Amino acid sequence: MQLRPAGEGDLDGILRLLRELNPDDPELAADVAQANWLAMLNQSGLTVCVAELAGELVAKATLLIVPNLTRNARPYALIENVVTLPTHRKRGFARAVLQFALARAWQANCYKAMLSTSARSSGVLEFYRRCGFVDGIKTGFIAVPD
Repeated sequence: MQLRPAGEGDLDGILRLLRELNPDDPELAADVAQANWLAMLNQSGLTVCVAELAGELVAKATLLIVPNLTRNARPYALIENVVTLPTHRKRGFARAVLQFALARAWQANCYKAMLSTSARSSGVLEFYRRCGFVDGIKTGFIAVPD
C-alpha cells in the first residue's frame, strides 16, 4: 500500500470511490468533474489523501487545513469524504488514510482536526473513535440550502 496525496491523473479512481460514498449522487459530466478536480488540486491547504494498492485507489479522505487567528494563529483541519472500496474494507486502508491526513495536519501545526460523518451505524462511529476522534467535545451543526 502506498499513501500519498492524489494528483491530476487520479480523477477516475476518486470518482469510483465517491460513487461508493454517495451512490445516489448524479454522475458528473466529464468536463465538470475535471474542472472541479483541478480546482481542488489547486486549492491552498486542500489535500485528497489516498491509499493505493497495486495501482488502484482503494481508500481516500479529503483534508483541508484552514488558516486561523485564534489558538496563537494555529490552523485547524477538516476531514471529509472518507471512503474505502467495499472489496477492501476492514483491512486497515481507511485507518491508514486517516493517519496520513492527521500526520499532515499535525505537521502543519493544526491545533485540532474535525471530522464529520453522516454514518449512523455504531461500527462506523466506533471506527472513528479507534482512529483517535472523540465525540461529545463540541456540538456540530450543518446548514443546507433550501
